[in-house]
Amino acid sequence: MKNLLDKIKSNAEEIGQATKGFWHHLHSHPELSFNEQQTSSFVIKILKDNNIEVYEGINGTSIIGIIKGKKQGKTIGVRAELDALPIIENTNLDYESKNKGVMHACGHDIHIASLLGAAIIINRLKEHLSGKILLIFESGEELLPGGANKIIDSNIFQSNFPDAMLAFHVLPELIAGKAGFREGQYMASGDEIHITVKGKGGHAAVPDATINPIIIASKLLLNLKDFIDNQSPSHIPSILAFGKITANGATNIIPNDVKIEGTFRTMDEDWRKEAHSLIEKISKNTCLSLGGDCNIDIKKGYPSIYNNPEICEKVKTLTKQFLGDSNVIDLDRRMTTDDFAYFSQIIPSVFFRLGVGFENDEKHQLHSSTFIANQKILDYSSGLLSWICLNLSKP
Repeated sequence: MKNLLDKIKSNAEEIGQATKGFWHHLHSHPELSFNEQQTSSFVIKILKDNNIEVYEGINGTSIIGIIKGKKQGKTIGVRAELDALPIIENTNLDYESKNKGVMHACGHDIHIASLLGAAIIINRLKEHLSGKILLIFESGEELLPGGANKIIDSNIFQSNFPDAMLAFHVLPELIAGKAGFREGQYMASGDEIHITVKGKGGHAAVPDATINPIIIASKLLLNLKDFIDNQSPSHIPSILAFGKITANGATNIIPNDVKIEGTFRTMDEDWRKEAHSLIEKISKNTCLSLGGDCNIDIKKGYPSIYNNPEICEKVKTLTKQFLGDSNVIDLDRRMTTDDFAYFSQIIPSVFFRLGVGFENDEKHQLHSSTFIANQKILDYSSGLLSWICLNLSKP
């Protein structure tokens, strides 16, 4: 085992500059969800240049690479995301985005570069591989409906169905060189709530001739807050928040309707379904009781991420072996979402975090125009993925 660990670290050091070069190129050339043609071509070229079997054009731009071992073993899938965000970058980095209005502000470029590095290392050390490694480069993670389901439905995925799935995500709150894990429920499902409250518009000076949808919407928001505060199960984290209200009236005009838009997030699929019904019921009853009505549209988003306890413990132990015990921490649950959840619902999976924070406490938030990642992550991320994959694939 020590011999393999040394080989992996040696190879990771050898390709370190190349891996950082991958990252800088990807960061400079970001593309939006489901339109990652150049990114996909770049990934395909690196894989083919290293004689790795490639299946391209899945759901447009998604890619699956396969590395087959010399011995029988398990199939391990590792996911990285291809897409960037519609954000104008403001970092002044030498490798700042060249595509105005598009930025890798969520670290997907680091995920891709890390997985490409791991692919090169694993392929070099193929004599140590049992089973198969699926290198999954997914399009459109940032935009509903996401790319994961199309990958899962593809013939190449189904015919090489993984025994376990892995993904990591950068975390700026964690210093580079550290990793974080949480077994069981880790991240939330996320649904969009769109409600149109209907009233009767008219002159504000004649209130008896109108049914004010703004008043109804206000009451509805309070009733929904009361519902989530007092009726949701205490042991299941839940959030119902509204961030947009549109009422196209004026100081002296009562509008006909009001649109309110928000998000519902939780960590239990049964409660999620029940909550949808209750949101609809409360909305309808509130509006009717005040003389109005409403239309409710709940756009179902990604399910919650569940980290298989057994696989999570194995990956956590392997990470301690690679980074050292003191550099591996336990994480709190998060109410953010990721479509890796689709994999975790059907395959024993682990979604973990790698730090990209700085020692000086300088904070760079994900999804912001000033997000900067500590490039030290690429000193170890590819090697760590290789170490995990080569060990998990053993029969």
